[in-house]
Parts: sequence; structure tokens; C-alpha cells
Amino acid sequence: MVATQMPLVQLTEGAVGELRKIIAEEGRDDIGLRVFVSPGGCSGLSYGMSLEEKADDGDFQVVQEGLNVFVDEFTANYVRGAQIDFVKGLMGAGFTVQNPNAKKSCACGQSFDTGANAETAQKCS
Repeated sequence: MVATQMPLVQLTEGAVGELRKIIAEEGRDDIGLRVFVSPGGCSGLSYGMSLEEKADDGDFQVVQEGLNVFVDEFTANYVRGAQIDFVKGLMGAGFTVQNPNAKKSCACGQSFDTGANAETAQKCS
């Protein structure tokens, strides 16, 4: 029996639908979603997302339902196995990350700590 490897990141059905809408609004079918983390935020690391035309050298590229997701090597260390969803609520709508590597996260949901990021944490604004 061959063990299957967990996808680096995975989009939920809601995230796939919203990403398709965003790409259609841009009028281009050659762009994908870049997911990244950077030091900072109130828990130590912050999530970020942007639209990109192509992968950079050294990026991981995940293709799901014809959509590209780009993840750099630094980010891959922190988001492996994460699920990206799109949620709508009373306070707004947006992409969220359900990250199995996060030991704690900020109430805003945009910042997280894997247990070794306390030195990069910043005060909530």
C-alpha cells in the first residue's frame, strides 16, 4: 500500500468558488492565489494572500480544480496541511486559514503562533 501525502494546502468548496469569481472579475484566467506568512502580528506570524501570474523560483504550486495556489518555501514550513476557506459573516467576508500547525492564534484570525514565534509578536492595534 502506498501512503498518500497530505496536500500542502487545500481550498474548500467555498474558497474555490470565491477564487473563481475573483479571477473572473479580473478578466484573466492566468492568475492564481499566493498564500504567504510573514513575521509580525499579535501572535508572531501573519497570513497574507495576493493574486499572482506565476510561481516564483522555489515556490510550491498546488493545482486544485484548475486553480493555482502558490506557496513559497518559508511559508510552506508553517502552513503544511492547512485548509483555506471563504467565510461570510456580519462583520464582513474573506478568506480564512485553518492551520493545523498553529498552537494559538489571535482573535482576528490573521495572526498565529506555531510555538516558536513569540519573539516576532506585536501588540494588537
